[in-house]
Amino acid sequence: MMICLRSFYRPAATALSVLAVSGCAAKKGLIVEPTKPAVVYDATPASVLYGKASYYYGHWIGHITANGEYYKATDVTAAHKSLPFNTMVRVTNLKNDKSVIVRINNRGPYVKGRILDLSLVAAQTIDMTTAGVVPVKAEILRKIEVLPKPNRQLAEADKRVAQKRAAQSAKESAKKKAPTSAAGNRHKPPT
Repeated sequence: MMICLRSFYRPAATALSVLAVSGCAAKKGLIVEPTKPAVVYDATPASVLYGKASYYYGHWIGHITANGEYYKATDVTAAHKSLPFNTMVRVTNLKNDKSVIVRINNRGPYVKGRILDLSLVAAQTIDMTTAGVVPVKAEILRKIEVLPKPNRQLAEADKRVAQKRAAQSAKESAKKKAPTSAAGNRHKPPT
């Protein structure tokens, strides 16, 4: 008997949860977050820093970074002493001109002369793991806001006018086609 009840309650609970969610979405005042637009950065950096960069991994993996995330060697991130968290920085290895874009999520390095501490993946991308410390150019990127919707939305009245115009042009084109086909029938020789 217990199996039968479980099989009955599971679909019923699913149906009730669907109804509850759809009912909540219809309420006024519910704010639905739009999908995130594409992120675009200005080609001209906000500022440029020069110095040395190192990288960190090993026992740091799994530890909490300064912004509260867990450090993963697979993330393309970096540490800087004062840049705001989530700042995007293009780091270029000045020895080989390879670059990578990293996100600041930690604080450091606390060694004199170093401006950045990169994650392992970021360091591998610019081929600095063998050297350990390399001279870099760090370009702080400026985000450009992308509009997720068109600049102008038609008001209801504008929509109705546009629909009337479309209907009128369809009628006019139908009228133009009708006389030519009727005239063509009149001029046919009798068979």
